[in-house]
Amino acid sequence: MTLVDALCSAAAGDVVIYDTFNASSVASAGSTAAPASFGGLFGNAGGDEAGHDPAMVPAVTAVPVAGAEGDQKPQGRRKRRRRARSSKSREDAESQRMTHIAVERNRRRQMNEYLAVLRSLMPDSYVHRGDQASIVGGAIDFIKELEQLLQSLEAQKRTLLMQAQREAKRDYATPTPGSATGAATSADDDQEEEAAAAADGPPFARFFTYPQYVWCHPPRDGGAENRAGVADIEVSLVETHASLRVMAPRLPGQLLKMVAALQELRLTVLHLNVTALGSLALYSISVKVEEGCGMATVDDVAAAVHHVLCVIDAEAAAAASSRLCLLDSCQARWFSGESAGEHGGAELAG
Repeated sequence: MTLVDALCSAAAGDVVIYDTFNASSVASAGSTAAPASFGGLFGNAGGDEAGHDPAMVPAVTAVPVAGAEGDQKPQGRRKRRRRARSSKSREDAESQRMTHIAVERNRRRQMNEYLAVLRSLMPDSYVHRGDQASIVGGAIDFIKELEQLLQSLEAQKRTLLMQAQREAKRDYATPTPGSATGAATSADDDQEEEAAAAADGPPFARFFTYPQYVWCHPPRDGGAENRAGVADIEVSLVETHASLRVMAPRLPGQLLKMVAALQELRLTVLHLNVTALGSLALYSISVKVEEGCGMATVDDVAAAVHHVLCVIDAEAAAAASSRLCLLDSCQARWFSGESAGEHGGAELAG
């Protein structure tokens, strides 16, 4: 088989014959020696028919090549076929985009309308500019002022009601001739007034829904756990903003100490309303929970505020006790000085 025949058979048999010829060995063998046959290629170890030395035949290597028919599969990961995007998916995406734009446009329109209505309901002094932040901030201040006004009107109503009840009791207590029936009627009226007062509830009852600590208000069913305390305390928390309502007996320096304690607890006071009713005080405080505060629930904030009020009450009690002791000592000195003066006057008279 000649080299040309071998190459032709390689195309059909899927092999390629290649090697590097040693020029020196070919020259020593003589110019007449030519590779007429390739018996060594096909296992003829003793030489070919022409008597050529097998050592003179160059070594060959067979490398498989993928044929045109594609008998062997290429190694490695197969490529994934990319699905052609259909026109329907593009239409759906465009439809969703247009729907999103329409919804967003409608939301902005409604927001602008609501802001315009909100601005029209507030006095001009609460809105300095026409942007959204100024309108919302002015609405917050206006609502706080309305809450303060409502609490003040509630206190005035309570005061007038108590005055009317006292005047009615004085009128019924005045004896009149033949007032046996009148006395019975007076007793019935007193019972009706007491029942009405009990039904009306304690002061500022409408401002407490589910207090965490109860002092004057009765505990509510279905709410959070009510604990007895030195004041009525209710806390509501939304993200980092908390609303506090505290009703407690009025004490000297109570408000200043409470605000200072809240600042120490990293509760920044944003708004404060105070309403007094006789010996009671109602505090409505809006605070912001700063970073590092360590209080994440309404129970934590309520417990901290209750602890502050307990400390204020203890300080007030200690101050009152010291004042009583000072007053007693002053009275004792005054009486001792008076008795000494009387004794000296008696000696002079004697």
